[in-house]
Amino acid sequence: MSNVNLLSASDVLIKEADELLEKGDTVQASEKYYKAAEEAIKLITKTLNIQDVLQKVREEGYWSLGILHDAVVEISQRLNNDRIIELWKSAVIIFTVSLPKNILIIEAEKVKELVKLADEIANLKLD
Repeated sequence: MSNVNLLSASDVLIKEADELLEKGDTVQASEKYYKAAEEAIKLITKTLNIQDVLQKVREEGYWSLGILHDAVVEISQRLNNDRIIELWKSAVIIFTVSLPKNILIIEAEKVKELVKLADEIANLKLD
């Protein structure tokens, strides 16, 4: 099978966030960057089929911040990669703190790293 690289929802959100940031709209850009990170965590969780987290989502009916946190911890353990926790922290900071543009740019790079990782994991499953 040939390599197939699909754009994820996170990729689209990153593009939109970058455009908003370029226009100076840090509030809307921050929301898009956070949503991109959230979608990346959901994609990794589903790709790795982390059943305990997915069961919590079915029970609650939505992805609460607590469930997302549980997913991040489980992903980090399964992949033996603590960096995922650090990348997720950047997303939470972006969403909860009104960052100046120069700091937002730095934290957004970490969200982009998380999205890239999610894309790689999902695309590997397609190969």
